[in-house]
Amino acid sequence: MSTGPFISTNVISSQTHTTQSSKLELGQSPLRFGILGAAPIAVNALIRPARALPEVLIAAVAARDPARAQIFARQHGIARVHESYAALLADPTIDAVYIPLPNSLHAPWGIRALQTGKHVLCEKPLAANAHDAALMAQAAASANRVLAEAFHYRYHPLAARLQAIIGSGELGHIWHIETEFSVPLLKPHSIQFRYDLAGGAGMDVGCYAMNLLRMLANAEPRVLRASARLLRPQVDRLMGAELAFAAGCSGRMTCALLSSRLLQASASVYGSDGEMYVNFPFLPHYFHHIAITARGRTRCEQIPGTTTYSYQLRAFVQAVRTGVPLITSPTDAVANMRAIDACYMAAGLALRQSTPPS
Repeated sequence: MSTGPFISTNVISSQTHTTQSSKLELGQSPLRFGILGAAPIAVNALIRPARALPEVLIAAVAARDPARAQIFARQHGIARVHESYAALLADPTIDAVYIPLPNSLHAPWGIRALQTGKHVLCEKPLAANAHDAALMAQAAASANRVLAEAFHYRYHPLAARLQAIIGSGELGHIWHIETEFSVPLLKPHSIQFRYDLAGGAGMDVGCYAMNLLRMLANAEPRVLRASARLLRPQVDRLMGAELAFAAGCSGRMTCALLSSRLLQASASVYGSDGEMYVNFPFLPHYFHHIAITARGRTRCEQIPGTTTYSYQLRAFVQAVRTGVPLITSPTDAVANMRAIDACYMAAGLALRQSTPPS
């Protein structure tokens, strides 16, 4: 970024996403969730935020290993354990399911959940590829059920503030955007590095970087070229892609699961009149700052807010109860997967595939 006189500003709040007190209307039952899989991410993404929302009840869990599901249920106060994913979906008392399964299982079980009348909150990426994501979107439309991709960061006030800064025209004409999400995952045998489970850096962290890039550009990209470094055949540990948007804007997406740096999560936006940099945009409730340089002056902003997962869960409940559209809609998810697929193809790698449910 350019350097210049530095001005520190007070913490500001967004007018777009306000936190409202949660309460049930008289006679209204809470939204009863079932969890497919005893994945650790479910604790932060669903169980903890649900404790602060009377509108949500975590009612059941199922796992491939029933004993693991029993332990998980005892640890987190979940009343019912089902012997299989199918049994949980057949439970008529469950209104919605959360899917934190490996990527290759998102579409198969997500579609089955929608077909049984459940609303679905699915971990990112929505599916193993754009085709399967589109099948999920079609299933949600046919069943008239809510389907959300769990890009939780999009619901924090920080995301709205970034969009507002660009939309204000302060930076002028946007000509280049870069995003990166790189982490040191030092577990070569983890599911993130398994091609049969639709793993790879582009799928696990690249989907975040691509989603942020598309949000900031407010447009869909054309992938010009991409390259990858592999941990094993077809499994990328690092990927970089050069992209083009309409109106002369270029982009770059970088992601890594075996990063040489401890952690890099950021975005840079370059305009004709100024620049913007944001760090740690994906978990902004822990730490972040925005630096805006325009007309030779630099200011910093921090956007207050609770956990991204709490905002996401409130938005999901509102979508189910009132039909308010979600930011991370099926349409947006399909577009994101289309861009990820294009990166894999440009890098000379095979697309990820879904695994039929057993």
